[in-house]
Amino acid sequence: MLEEHSENMMKDTLLETIAEPEAALATCNPRRSTALLVLAGLWLIIFFAALFSPPLLDDADATHANAARHMALSGDLVTLRVNGIRYLEKAPLPYWLGALSFRLFGFNTFAAHLPQAIGVLLLALLGYHWAFRVFNARAAFYTGVATLTTVGVFLFTRYYIPEVLLSLFLCIALYCLLQCLLPSATQKATDQQSPKYKTASSTAKKRAVISTGAQRSGETPPFFSPTAYAYVMWTVLALAVLTKGLVALIFFSGAAILYLALSGEYKNWRSLKPFTGILLFLLIAAPWHILAGLRNTGGMNGHGFFWFYFINEHFLRFLGRRYPMDYNKLPSSLFWSLHLVWLFPWSLFCGTLIHQAYTAFQRYRASNPAPINEARTFYWQPYAVVVVGLILQNALKIPYLFTVFAALVLFLLHGLRRRQSNSPPGTPLLRVSTLAQRSTLLLTLFATLVLTFFSLSTNQEYYTFPAYLAIILLLAVSLTHAEQTFPFDPASRRWITVAHATFTVLGVAIAVTLIYGLWSSRHLPFVPDIGDVLAHRGVGNYTLSMSGIFDLTGPSFAALRLPAALAAVAFLTGPAIAWFLRSQRRHLASTVTVALTATTFFIAAHIAFARFAPMLSSRSFADTMQQLEANHSIAPDTEVLLYGDQSYGSSIAFYLGRQVYLVNGRSSSMLFGGTFPDAPPIFLTSQDLLTVWGHGDRKLLFVPMEKREIVDQLLGNKKILLFESSGKALFTDRPLDNSGKPKDPEPPTLSLNQRLTRQDTP
Repeated sequence: MLEEHSENMMKDTLLETIAEPEAALATCNPRRSTALLVLAGLWLIIFFAALFSPPLLDDADATHANAARHMALSGDLVTLRVNGIRYLEKAPLPYWLGALSFRLFGFNTFAAHLPQAIGVLLLALLGYHWAFRVFNARAAFYTGVATLTTVGVFLFTRYYIPEVLLSLFLCIALYCLLQCLLPSATQKATDQQSPKYKTASSTAKKRAVISTGAQRSGETPPFFSPTAYAYVMWTVLALAVLTKGLVALIFFSGAAILYLALSGEYKNWRSLKPFTGILLFLLIAAPWHILAGLRNTGGMNGHGFFWFYFINEHFLRFLGRRYPMDYNKLPSSLFWSLHLVWLFPWSLFCGTLIHQAYTAFQRYRASNPAPINEARTFYWQPYAVVVVGLILQNALKIPYLFTVFAALVLFLLHGLRRRQSNSPPGTPLLRVSTLAQRSTLLLTLFATLVLTFFSLSTNQEYYTFPAYLAIILLLAVSLTHAEQTFPFDPASRRWITVAHATFTVLGVAIAVTLIYGLWSSRHLPFVPDIGDVLAHRGVGNYTLSMSGIFDLTGPSFAALRLPAALAAVAFLTGPAIAWFLRSQRRHLASTVTVALTATTFFIAAHIAFARFAPMLSSRSFADTMQQLEANHSIAPDTEVLLYGDQSYGSSIAFYLGRQVYLVNGRSSSMLFGGTFPDAPPIFLTSQDLLTVWGHGDRKLLFVPMEKREIVDQLLGNKKILLFESSGKALFTDRPLDNSGKPKDPEPPTLSLNQRLTRQDTP
């Protein structure tokens, strides 16, 4: 009785693919060399070719590049600085890589974004390798292709943020976790089997080898020893912490603990080398944190690095109480639904994944019935959760949904244990005997944890990037399974048909919208500066990374004719061709067509992205200043002032390669670092601007579009316009020297700071 129950547990715990003839899997699958060549080609077309344009964007892109630039020039690898001000809210590894890239390739867009592009390639190769060893060659190919052709991966690597590196390190750590537990898990499963159970398990193994194209755990020798995998796991986990902070530990340890508890592999904890591994982790991750804490003390209210980085940037950010409050949060419904966009076009196949997961859940319930009195013991728990959640929310400011999530996890564990009342002693909550099952469980837990965490915390659209590879791999496996069962499983045919029908309808709708925009702007002249014809609606006050998409207008299509036409052709033809190929059961060709459609769209999107450069970047203003200096119209190293937060024109400081003064700019990322005693005196008030404007050396004032009206009221007609683009303007306080010759040396004059200091001195 117990042996039969254990056998059912093994078969019905997680997704099990249905066996097909071996020949069906060997045909129409790309060879490994061909698959890797295709992945490399897609990466070169989509990501490498995009490294050269547009220039660095204002806000986070150029701000982070400035921090890396300072490291490259100063050699200070401990304290990040932006515009001379301490920038203590970020972990250092992405900036170390950026500084190295700058030293090798110079201070340019290519060097700034190269580490991220390489991270995307490595992430795709990791997904390919994982799926190839665990599932089959086709699932591996789909995983790699989908990683490179997913909207979120493309979109959120256009600017300098560390999410792709964090995702890479965490997924390597998860893969190593499985590998270092592999031998012990296999030996345990073998030792516990009775002769009858071994026979049934052997049959199941053969079916899994045929249906997934991968052998069960332990049958394929790993590349490294379990000990090596364990130490690699701790190493990359330390690198993940140096990339994004303690949130990396939360994601990995949370997924690992849940996995070990559910699978029963917590008994093999020694394989993880926890004692020596933690020492290795601390050896890599601790030195920077210690040095940063020692070198950065005496800031606002006596706080230093440790308070600002750990308390403010981790704990208070999660609770939505971070200082300063310069982040927005997506509504819950939008947060969850937008993942269909970020994972597009592969999110179209989520129906196959959900159906297969539901089928596996039904099998599990049938083979593991709950006790009859279960309903009697669970009537009071929901009320207790409500009461405890409200108390914690009011007393400790803990989000109510966090309590609900924790309670759901406890209920799940308790429910699984109750369904095993007839199981042998020591039976795990979920029996995962194959590497495919173990990978499915771990990836599901990891993706769920990341998504749930950021649904509770403050968030930006790209924060859930670390979950993308896990979801993509599961989607690729479910699509491969649906293709295998397509001839004889109506559910597989139905969900694949729904996916292609949705893709075709969306494609036609997008194409019609683009064609309408092109037709309505057919008589309008080409507009080189697209910022002049955008709406500037300021959705979310531009604190959400994708707020600018709402600024598009009909006339803006005059500047986007080429990319709009290219995208229209791709969406009008690609989805229809893919559906036709699927109906002919040419599954590989159909899926590749989906990927090529996305690739064509990304090429069009990049062309459009470059057209937005005058609006998104202020490099043209830096070029104007350098040209004026080269023409001797202004003196070299003329003092540059920026009105408002430095994020409005952060690319100016990068391309000029020097500090700029900030008028009313003691805010956001400059606020805390500006309170340290050794902070350079770059902050001016409106009164300071009036005091120095027109006196002493020439001043150049950059004004973003959002501040034009304020500056017009402040300075009136006491300013001369030098350059204007996308609503942004560059002013000076006196006429240019138009002689074209170098000016004679002038007597030394007081600098801007000296003038302000002398005025304040009694």
